[in-house]
Amino acid sequence: MHQTSKRAALSNPDTGFPPRLSQAFTHNTALSALEEAASFGRWWFDCETSQMVLSALAASYLNVETLCHDRLDGCFISVVLDDLLPLISQLSSKPLQSGGFEFRVISPLDGLRWLRMTHMPADPDNPGLLSGILVDITPIKHAMMRERLGFELTEFLVGSHSLGDAITNVIQLICRNLGWDWGAYWAMEQSPQGASRLVCKHFWHRPELDLGSLGMESVTSSLAPGEGLVGSVWESGQPDWVEDMANDLRFSQRTNDRECRLWSGYVFPVTYVSADGHQHNPGVLEFYSCLSRQPEAQLPKLSATIGALIAQMAKRLDQQATILYLAQVDGLTGLVNRSHFYELLTQACTASEKANTSFGLVFIDLDRFKPINDAFGHEAGNVVLHEFARRLRALAPAGASVGRLGGDEFALLLPGQSQEDIATLVEQVLQAARLPFAYEGVELTVSASVGVSTFPQGGKTCPALLQSADAAMYRIKNNGRNGCHFFSLSSPNALALHRSSIAQRLALETELHHALQGDELFLAYQPIFNIRNQTLEAVEALVRWKRPDGTLVPPDVFIPIAEQSHLIVQLGKWVVSQACRDLAILRAANFQTLKIHVNMAASEFTSSTLPDELCAQVAAYDLDPSSLTLELTEGMLMKSPDQVIPVMRALRRLGFGISLDDFGMGHSSLALLKNLPISSLKIDRSFVSDLTQQRNDRAIVKTIIDLGCQMDLEVIAEGVEAAPQLAILQQSGCILIQGYLIDRPLAIAELLAKYPAERQPHELHAN
Repeated sequence: MHQTSKRAALSNPDTGFPPRLSQAFTHNTALSALEEAASFGRWWFDCETSQMVLSALAASYLNVETLCHDRLDGCFISVVLDDLLPLISQLSSKPLQSGGFEFRVISPLDGLRWLRMTHMPADPDNPGLLSGILVDITPIKHAMMRERLGFELTEFLVGSHSLGDAITNVIQLICRNLGWDWGAYWAMEQSPQGASRLVCKHFWHRPELDLGSLGMESVTSSLAPGEGLVGSVWESGQPDWVEDMANDLRFSQRTNDRECRLWSGYVFPVTYVSADGHQHNPGVLEFYSCLSRQPEAQLPKLSATIGALIAQMAKRLDQQATILYLAQVDGLTGLVNRSHFYELLTQACTASEKANTSFGLVFIDLDRFKPINDAFGHEAGNVVLHEFARRLRALAPAGASVGRLGGDEFALLLPGQSQEDIATLVEQVLQAARLPFAYEGVELTVSASVGVSTFPQGGKTCPALLQSADAAMYRIKNNGRNGCHFFSLSSPNALALHRSSIAQRLALETELHHALQGDELFLAYQPIFNIRNQTLEAVEALVRWKRPDGTLVPPDVFIPIAEQSHLIVQLGKWVVSQACRDLAILRAANFQTLKIHVNMAASEFTSSTLPDELCAQVAAYDLDPSSLTLELTEGMLMKSPDQVIPVMRALRRLGFGISLDDFGMGHSSLALLKNLPISSLKIDRSFVSDLTQQRNDRAIVKTIIDLGCQMDLEVIAEGVEAAPQLAILQQSGCILIQGYLIDRPLAIAELLAKYPAERQPHELHAN
């Protein structure tokens, strides 16, 4: 019997279906109202005849008629091709997988939708008849896509190191999570002729699609504002759709767009508003699909969020770049600052030792610079420093590093230069220093004393090379200035000078050791003032050294000696103990809320016993740990963050405050800063000193204050010496102030006399 006649014999004369499928169809008609209410459709599949019956709702999901279908491929004509064979295999060869089988259907009216097919328990009376439920899970899929995309975008953008990396990965995440096949970012750039054009900076497409020619054409072409779909979206600032790329004239400039398999797309601008209120439109994102996407695409609902995330990324990178700039560049001259120059010098020592090469270090000190400051003021001195830095930069050969080490001291790091080349360059430096400097119609003149050391003859480490160059420079200083000397250990005078320097350091180290055992050290306390409520908020403990003969040893002399000789830990313990004792005295004088800030060394913070030691100290004087704030610098933290941060966390859990000192001068990234267990930031005095003259310093200080506010951290401005500085800080929202404008460091007796607790709050006054 032929197949058709066999089916006719088995068919129900009323429906034309096999009897058991006819029964299913009849039963389904009675339940159609229930299906509509519950949002699911029913299906029945006869394994013997491969025929399938769909309820009205199930048929509408599949975009086919409600009847018995003789072939599965006819029943699934709207199923996406990649999902068709797996779906048929699920029905014809084995039971549906646990939880059902998910697949996609597409139609010109509804676009792409997701369905889930599940089976019902088998009917013992009809073992060859399968039945189940068909559900439209498109809303669920879209919600999952949005959630996953938002999480992945946020996670990636927080940890990204460049805007280019971020955008490339954003494109890939959107394509993979939202089902797009091609994505690209166009940025506005200025051509050499001065015209602004959009260029394709980054693109990504699914690897299985042959879109390489489209990518090559995109990255080698450019569009004027208003040109094509991308140009018009950038110019208008409004997103737009394309529903048929092959016939859309807006793609006439990009021929491969019209020839590839891509069909529909969505293009939207990336915009953000900067802190000054200006809206920025740096570029455009475009996404295209081989399918009709507009009716069901989630991208329009997310484009604003995506643009905001990219904008946040751009702002974060700008902030990190600012912090990095502060850490490496001298604000006045734009040269490498001291700490970064020392790092570069250390790196050069390591590299040269491995490669068995040499390099030169030139140490420059300006002669007769102080009289210029005294006679014409610091502004005149700044003009000289800025102009001399410009001259140095112009003279420096390729690959050299130019740094300002502080005050009127400069340095050049010269890799790959012979001694003859260095001598020629130094002569040019001396001539550059002798050229007059103009300030308000007056010619100012200085000269330079220059010392040169070479690796490895002058030393194999950063301190050794600096000491050699410094010794050579002082030989010129002591012999009339305005000249240069090359350090050489073979020179008796140089060697004697070198040994004299070492002897002086060792003698001072011995003196400091005896001072710690005796009573030559004392603490001075500099007030930290709350200018909002006019109260004394805290004091910073500063160690001072007075010899038995009454002479004071400057802290910048003996502190480095302590750090080099490892006496710094012993000195730090003495300071903490003395500060706790003095705080107990202040508590007895009714300073119940006053806090003491104590400077700590990095080596102290690497000790796991520090929390217990500090707890013992505060307990000995019946103090609360919250009354003691420990200060460490960014540079100290970044030397060994893996050791320091766990100790910081332990201290914070115990209640101690931790302040990040000299903020902006170190190397900590915002990604690290957000996880640091700190309670306050101290703005470095180098930014405060030029607040009235340097717009960049004002912007940096405002950024740090805003950053601290957003992170719920106290922000302290140190080094405030003039009323205009205070006014700018007040306008920027800074509350806590420290500096000579408020008060100089005071002994505890002077502090008690000047700030009796019963007279708080105090009137703010300049000293």
